Amino acid sequence: MGFRVLRALIVAIVLSSIAGTSQANAKSDATTRFAKAPGETAAFAAGCFWGTEEFFRKIPGVTATRVGYEGGEKPATYKDVTTGQTGHAETLQIKFDPKKVSYETLLDQFFKMHDPTTLNRQGNDVGTQYRSEIFTYTPEQAAKAAAFKAKVEKSGEWKAPISTKIEPAKTFFEAEDYHQQYLIKNPGGYDNHHLRNLNFDAKK
Repeated sequence: MGFRVLRALIVAIVLSSIAGTSQANAKSDATTRFAKAPGETAAFAAGCFWGTEEFFRKIPGVTATRVGYEGGEKPATYKDVTTGQTGHAETLQIKFDPKKVSYETLLDQFFKMHDPTTLNRQGNDVGTQYRSEIFTYTPEQAAKAAAFKAKVEKSGEWKAPISTKIEPAKTFFEAEDYHQQYLIKNPGGYDNHHLRNLNFDAKK
C-alpha cells in the first residue's frame, strides 16, 4: 500500500471517529489559541504538515502552531488541496518569541528538517501541495529568507539546487481540527521529517 493511500485511510478513520463534532467550534478553539499566543508570525511549507508542526512546536521560543493551507486564492478543504489544483501548500503557521528564538534559527531548522531540493515532493508525498515554501510577513522576513536560502545554496550541503519558493503571505486558511497537533493526538503517526546534520556556514 502506498504512503498516499495509507495517509488517506488514516484521515478517513480519524474523520469517522470525530463524527458529530462541530467543526466550526473546533476551528474556533485553534484560532483562539493561536491568536492569544505572544510573538511574531512565521509560516513554512515543508511537505506533510503533520510532521512539520510536530518538529517546530518543540523548538524553545515557539509559542503556538497551527496547520492550514496557503498560497491559493480561495478557501479550501483538505480534500480540495489533495487534488493539487488549488494553488495551496500544506503550511505551518508559527508564533515565536524573537527574544528566545530568532527568525534565522527557524530558517536554519527549516532547511535541515526537510529536503528543499525535491520539487513538489517530500518523500512519498507528491504534488504541489507538498512543495517547499516560505511565506513571509514583513520585508525584513523576506530579506532574511532570501539571504538564508542563498547561504544554503552557497554552502553546497544539499547536493542539488534548492527548490524552495519565497513569497509574501496572503491568506492562511486554517485546516480542519483533526489535522491540528495530529501527532500529539496520534503518537507514532505518519511523519517523514527529521533534522539533518548539515552546516550551512561551510562553503563549497
